[in-house]
Amino acid sequence: MDSKLPENTGSAEGDQRTPAGEAFDEFVRLIAILRSPEGCPWDREQTHSSLRQNMIEEAYEVVAAIEDGEPAELAEELGDVLLQVVLHSQMATEVGDFAIEDVVAGITAKIVRRHPHIFGEAEAGTAAVKTASEVIARWDVIKREEKAQKGAAGLLDGVPRQLPSLMYAQKISRRAVAAGFDWPDVEGVWRKVHEEIDELKAAQPGTGEVEEEVGDLLFTVVNLARKLGVDAETALRGTCDKFRRRWDDMERSAEEQGVTLPDMSSAGMEALWELAKRKEREP
Repeated sequence: MDSKLPENTGSAEGDQRTPAGEAFDEFVRLIAILRSPEGCPWDREQTHSSLRQNMIEEAYEVVAAIEDGEPAELAEELGDVLLQVVLHSQMATEVGDFAIEDVVAGITAKIVRRHPHIFGEAEAGTAAVKTASEVIARWDVIKREEKAQKGAAGLLDGVPRQLPSLMYAQKISRRAVAAGFDWPDVEGVWRKVHEEIDELKAAQPGTGEVEEEVGDLLFTVVNLARKLGVDAETALRGTCDKFRRRWDDMERSAEEQGVTLPDMSSAGMEALWELAKRKEREP
């Protein structure tokens, strides 16, 4: 195997860049070198299982880069995710399971198949999609048809249980809604929220019943967010970030007073909390 790498023919800052196909092919070859007997000892030892956490962490770092609004950071983190994709594909190639070409061909075919309104003709009698919500509805129908052809056992098959709980709730809820299992309007969800609150209040403290009722309430709130057009995961993350900003401001204010928050009374901390909130509203 020739491990010599070609000289870079361009840069992100210049007018010339290596064509995407050539750059990708060279990256695939580089990873194959790392996995070869003459390659990196660490890379050679990795397995699909050993890299599971890496994939999760890299995906979250992409999300963090998006939220930071830094294009250069986002490009770097996307590269790290691409590394995981190519590395797993190289491992599969080595044992004859599949190759990176199969990965690319598979996702290309799926995208074309799930966008008949762009790449093909919709079925006769089916109205053309015009909005994002109609696209999502069509997407879910096509996914169900795909799973039926594969002989899938149930509607929720394929939703990973390992997802963060809010994302998990959103995905299984959306699958059920696509099958017609939903409240007719948002008022029905509001009534369910109040019903779950009452059941939580009535739950016996110190028992598993409390945990179950908390879960029911959270799941219903996720459905309320869906009905209101809000992504529950994004909404909660925003609230957590807001809490952190206000807490940091409280700590700074307490330090200016020569104390720490644990040394303050509840009333004192509440006053600093309200002060932090007022600062956020100031222009």
